[in-house]
Amino acid sequence: MAVVVALQRFNVPSTVGYLLVGVILGPGTIGPVVDAAYIDTVAEFGIVFLLFTIGLSYSLPELRSMRRLLPVLGTGQVVLTTALVTLGAWLIGLPVAAAFVIGAVFAQSSTTIIGKQLAEQGEENTRSGRLGLAMSVFQDVTAVPFVVVIPALAAASGVSTLGPELILATAKAALAIALVFVLGRRLLHPLFRVVARRGSTETFTLTVLFVVLVAAMTTNSLGLSLAFGAFLAGMTLGETEFRHAAETTIRPFRDVLLGLFFVAIGMQFQPSALPDIWAWALLGAVVLVVTKALLVTILVAASGQERAVAARTGLLLAVGGEFGLALLSIALTGGVIGEQLGQIGLASVLLSMIVGTFLIRKNRAIGNAVSRRSTAAAEADGTTQLLPTDLQGHVVICGYGRIGQGVAHLLEQEALPYVAVDLDADRVRAARHVGEPVYYGDAGDPSLIEAVGLNRASLVVIAHDDIPSALVLLGHVQRTRPELPVVVRTRDEAHTAELRAAGAAEVVPETLEAGLAIASHVLLLLDVPAARVESHVRQQRSGQYTLMREFFHGSEPTGAPVGASRAVRTVVVPVDGVMVGRPIESLEGVDVAVSALKRGPHRVVVAPVSGHRIEEGDVVVLVGSEEALSEAERALLRTAR
Repeated sequence: MAVVVALQRFNVPSTVGYLLVGVILGPGTIGPVVDAAYIDTVAEFGIVFLLFTIGLSYSLPELRSMRRLLPVLGTGQVVLTTALVTLGAWLIGLPVAAAFVIGAVFAQSSTTIIGKQLAEQGEENTRSGRLGLAMSVFQDVTAVPFVVVIPALAAASGVSTLGPELILATAKAALAIALVFVLGRRLLHPLFRVVARRGSTETFTLTVLFVVLVAAMTTNSLGLSLAFGAFLAGMTLGETEFRHAAETTIRPFRDVLLGLFFVAIGMQFQPSALPDIWAWALLGAVVLVVTKALLVTILVAASGQERAVAARTGLLLAVGGEFGLALLSIALTGGVIGEQLGQIGLASVLLSMIVGTFLIRKNRAIGNAVSRRSTAAAEADGTTQLLPTDLQGHVVICGYGRIGQGVAHLLEQEALPYVAVDLDADRVRAARHVGEPVYYGDAGDPSLIEAVGLNRASLVVIAHDDIPSALVLLGHVQRTRPELPVVVRTRDEAHTAELRAAGAAEVVPETLEAGLAIASHVLLLLDVPAARVESHVRQQRSGQYTLMREFFHGSEPTGAPVGASRAVRTVVVPVDGVMVGRPIESLEGVDVAVSALKRGPHRVVVAPVSGHRIEEGDVVVLVGSEEALSEAERALLRTAR
């Protein structure tokens, strides 16, 4: 414990601390020696509980929902890394089974290290951070087949029997899946419902442990690993309402036993072997880090992400992983690889963890350099320039695609200042060549948005369709300038409520506007009067857009029938109005609701507006009956003369 706490003070991951404790307690160093057999027996359940919690997070419905999210990136990285490293190891003389194990071990990345380091750096919500974490978690799921395959390799006596053993292992895995899922779905939900009714935390904890162990023993009896059964149990329980309670219950056991697992891994490392294997261990660490960094960068770039994002994601995933150590332990226990090769693999993964931590810490600078987006290169092709420092009251446009460009050109016509940021270097270069104030960068990076004058801006327009990035920026604006209005563009209406709750003053779905445009042309071609078409469109927009609804001077356009029970009216407060200085709530005594308040050329305060005082020149938006609106309007327009 003292070693782990001491290393954490220097921002060293606890995983490395546990491994170091294992090295100290192992037979290869001077000092206390603990019998590894006792620790190994208990430590294996660390992986069992880890697989169980991962299964809770990946129930079948959620896996189906992710089928289009990460199949190419997540699976592609694991498969390609495993294949390339296996081929390389086989070419230098390793047996096929041993080469495959090394490839599988090198394909894993540490979700723990990546998540912890990104959180410490405040980069967990950057585009590369989100993508890297998602791919790392997906790797944990793709590691499950390796848990099935490696014991089959141990059972195979040679290449000729490898195929039958893999087929047999696959058949056993299918049988285990059927048993756990069929029986689990019929028994687990009713069982946990009965236990939950008792209201006993102790009984619930014992039930969770019982389910995990029974599922693990079921797969073990079929010749598969204990961890595979725990994963299946987690997936089954993950479909129920007891998922989060089970995860909370198992977490302390998982963390403690995982610590023991890494201690057991560390005990397997023999420092005395370093003089003979250090060169191979160093080469292995280089292969692990470089291969994964390059493969992930290529895959992410091929998926359409910018080069800088791709390079930074590759650096995040270059670190070795806990699951790699777990697979290595399974292979050593089963005799798939020899002791010396196990020491080389173990040392390689440990070195990659140490190096990977520093790569994650410097991922922004290194990513920009290797992605040809360093400052010097960007200046050479015109994609960057000193950020503006003299702008005041300008509009910040995030994303300079067709939507962002359309907004910018309208602002130019009105002589309103703006700056735009975009991650497409070619687009930025082309815009800068014609003198437009566009800068290269990630709009989800708060430091960049601050650099383009967020504290002096009058409005922010999020014109790209990256919802997670938009939510990050909205959160930053709410923390630093909550009064600053933000307009967000989306492809459809699915995220409208979420974006408004995050602080967007208005959300504009593309599908809605396209539908209104098509409907307008349809009605006009059917000889519907233009005034009625305008009325329909205006009603639809006023129902969707808060700001448009609030600044219409009536519930219907000119010429429309009147008599609606509630209407909207805007009133401009005169300079010497008697209401100036009074709280906005004083108007609600005349049976009207204050829907919004417009103050100054750009600032808009959307409901609720309580807590504000009326100032001269304010545009007050009122909702109520015609009679009440007239009374409130007279009160606002009354002067002291």
